[in-house]
Amino acid sequence: MSTQRVADVMIDLLVAANVKRIYGIVGDSLNNIVDAIRRHEALHWIHVRHEEVAAFAAGADSLMSGELTVCAGSCGPGSLHLINGLYESHRNGAPVLAIASHIPSDEVGSNFPQEIKAKQIFESCSHFCEMATHPQQAIKLFCSAMQHAITKRGVSVIILPGDIAAQKIDYRIPNQTCIHHTHPVIRPNENELEELAHQLNRSEKIGVYVGAGCQGAHEQVIALCELLKAPMAHTSRSKDFIEYDNPYNVGMTGLLGIESGYHMIQNCETLLMLGTDFAYPQFYPTQARMLQVDIKGENLGRRHPVDLGLVGDIKETLLALMPKIKAKDNDDFLKEYQELHQKTLIQLNERASHTHASSTLIHPQYLTSVVSQLADDDAFFTADGGGPMAWILRYLEVNGKRRTLTSLLHGTMACAMPQAIGIKKAFPDRQVISLSGDGGISMLLGDLLTLVQEDIDIKIIVYNNSSLGFVELEQKAEGLLDAYTDLKNPDFSQVARAIGLHGIRIEDANELEAKLTEAFKLSGPTLIDVRTNRMELLKPPHVSAEQVYKFGLYSLKAILDGRATELVEFAESDLEKR
Repeated sequence: MSTQRVADVMIDLLVAANVKRIYGIVGDSLNNIVDAIRRHEALHWIHVRHEEVAAFAAGADSLMSGELTVCAGSCGPGSLHLINGLYESHRNGAPVLAIASHIPSDEVGSNFPQEIKAKQIFESCSHFCEMATHPQQAIKLFCSAMQHAITKRGVSVIILPGDIAAQKIDYRIPNQTCIHHTHPVIRPNENELEELAHQLNRSEKIGVYVGAGCQGAHEQVIALCELLKAPMAHTSRSKDFIEYDNPYNVGMTGLLGIESGYHMIQNCETLLMLGTDFAYPQFYPTQARMLQVDIKGENLGRRHPVDLGLVGDIKETLLALMPKIKAKDNDDFLKEYQELHQKTLIQLNERASHTHASSTLIHPQYLTSVVSQLADDDAFFTADGGGPMAWILRYLEVNGKRRTLTSLLHGTMACAMPQAIGIKKAFPDRQVISLSGDGGISMLLGDLLTLVQEDIDIKIIVYNNSSLGFVELEQKAEGLLDAYTDLKNPDFSQVARAIGLHGIRIEDANELEAKLTEAFKLSGPTLIDVRTNRMELLKPPHVSAEQVYKFGLYSLKAILDGRATELVEFAESDLEKR
């Protein structure tokens, strides 16, 4: 038993829990926490330039490593800056502990400078959020916060007044760990499994639709598809886990999906949904029998009514289910969509090739395809929300070792570079590539300095089309003239060199492969500014009559507004890829 500051005990507990990294910016209310970190070689403080980056980085680190990671902000504005990254982490299911330091405890409620209603603010993006009001209570809350983050896989927030962190208590770190990593086996009971098997055994034209809940169940999903002779579509979040080495895969559905995945789901007679909570009802079938298995019972029927909903881990459920399935012989439905999938891929690959040597125009599809070809077999890729998100999902090849990360649930800009920071800190020996939009990189441009200060060797590829391109397409798809989406950008490669990074500029498609090869060989943080085609159409897997009408309405408005040349540029851009 020894007398220590609360801050020292908390940091000792983090070290005992095998936490390795804390991301943040120092500040007066955090001083005792930072001083305690300074005394531990096993714990690394990553000094970022904006707390939003700290939360993004901690979440990506945690999501990919599976370990508890920490971010910290000083009282008031410092902690508030964490909020966007914490929403991202919480929705992704990343176990993150946020230390939100606070004003002196005896000033709470007095409208003291920098006071915020921290508990009300952070409760909406956390499983656990409590404020410490007494030294002994602070330690109990801290242990509970860590366990909540790990067990429920999400964010915990400990609100810590600076004076509480500085107070001393008698405390001995217990021999037993205060953190427990558990892996329970959860699957439906025998009667439920029998009913699911009955529904599948009596069905024809079965489609399987898998989500991120199928992580770790690649082999079992394929084995089930073989038994059922069922084509399989998947969500964007399950790309890494199910897309590779999979003859039953017919692609993604959803707005960013492809034709074969979309039509398979629309035309199946029974749809088995495994580990997916896909949010958009217009992409579900209207007539099919719906069966759903998910580890979270609250997800059952949430997006679309289901005929049978069961709670279970996908791998364990399929292992118990498959002995009850009668193997089917008729594979007509499967072959139909395997063939459509191959045709769809040919069309996509045509758009990702550079076939006009006389043209210097760089299409983002081609850029992403070249990145995929040149990157390491076990590389990590992050992508900003918007255009880079679409291109990474459609054109980045995965193989069971590569991992991708983009903001598919929170849908935020500016996440790619900060998330790449966290992943590289967790995996220093693996290649990490950020696919950043010009709008996204601009929002948190200051943290390029973090790459230099912390010597973080990531490669940042900026899709520079001088616009908020995804927003521009959304406006046009609504039949509106695009407005306020122009970006007056610098040469980002020159900005990078001024800061201390390697900087490369690419404006000619004929130089793309050679210059990217050169960039990937460089040691140290590198930014590659690529001038991409602004007039790029991102086509959904199914174009409705309403969408045709609205885009036609935009075209008419553009002509009347004297912007007919834009329509010509769209047409020329699209024809060049054919």
